[in-house]
Amino acid sequence: MRHVYIVCYDICDEKRLRTVYKMMRGFGRPIQYSVFHCDLSEKERVMMLMSLHDEINIADDRVLVIDLGPDDGTWSNRLEVLGRPMKIPERKPTII
Repeated sequence: MRHVYIVCYDICDEKRLRTVYKMMRGFGRPIQYSVFHCDLSEKERVMMLMSLHDEINIADDRVLVIDLGPDDGTWSNRLEVLGRPMKIPERKPTII
């Protein structure tokens, strides 16, 4: 089952910050600076966490992963947005 995650990070080094940003684009879409919306399976979540662990400095940097629950649409009721509205991404099938 896929879950929706909000991933936020505070990276102290600019080189690591760019690397983490590029890596996170493979797991989700940016919704603000250093904040990503990710729709992941358990395997993808573990892969993301392992990739993050390899890139960050655990003594200086911080990553916060918030599980909003199953991707059944109810997660959007748990978010409040002030200001410019956030577009909820559409799920589309991927044909390989």
